[in-house]
Amino acid sequence: MNNVKTLNKWANAHTYLPVDLLRMALGVFLFIKGVYFFSNIQYLADLLSPIDKIDHIGGGMFLIHYIAPAHLVGGILIFFGLLTRWAIISQLPILICAIIINFMGHMHHQNLLLAVLTLAICIFFLIYGSGKNSADYFFKMQK
Repeated sequence: MNNVKTLNKWANAHTYLPVDLLRMALGVFLFIKGVYFFSNIQYLADLLSPIDKIDHIGGGMFLIHYIAPAHLVGGILIFFGLLTRWAIISQLPILICAIIINFMGHMHHQNLLLAVLTLAICIFFLIYGSGKNSADYFFKMQK
């Protein structure tokens, strides 16, 4: 636990506006992806079709109902910097599955690159935290 606290102190002392803008851009990207998945459920079902071929109990339908809301809520939380690490933890299984699905079905190079880049940014913010220009920092300073 001390390691997380020392990392938070270092991150808050060395935070920069571009890092906060990157966090906000990640939140906007995830929110837009969630809206896109809600408006194009068939596209999401087609992306998850390799899972349905392997899993015969309907796990793909569960994923359809998990991915879009997780992107919507997680994108909003990440944008505002509220519960950033928890929101990113909820995104990690989705992003890891997105990378795996590209290897199971037809390879979409653009989707693979986007998923790997998003996963790398999420891992960065999982370690770094939300930064000074965030709701987490604001609420922490209110105490």
